[in-house]
Amino acid sequence: MEKGKEITISEAQELVDHWIKTVGVRYFNELTNMAILTEEVGELARLMARTYGEQSFKESDKGKDLGDEMADVLWVLICLANQTGVDLTEALRKNFEKKNIRDVDRHKNNEKLK
Repeated sequence: MEKGKEITISEAQELVDHWIKTVGVRYFNELTNMAILTEEVGELARLMARTYGEQSFKESDKGKDLGDEMADVLWVLICLANQTGVDLTEALRKNFEKKNIRDVDRHKNNEKLK
């Protein structure tokens, strides 16, 4: 993959699938990947808490990259989408439609956001 080249969601799904089948041998089962996703979200949360929250950094936290942690979450989410037949591009498009109908005035009328 070329550095700096943008990747669509669909391309990302294809790239992950190719990597899994050629380098990774096979997908872990769905429940294993769900557990891995939870673990990766936890690692991201830990770094966020130390970077933006009140927790102090430990020696083991040093050198961690926020973007890399987010990419780990995205990678496993893409794995789950691939192995369950979810087209993330279409799912995101439908999600925007849902939010634009359901939440058209919700946030504008939320006093807590003003």
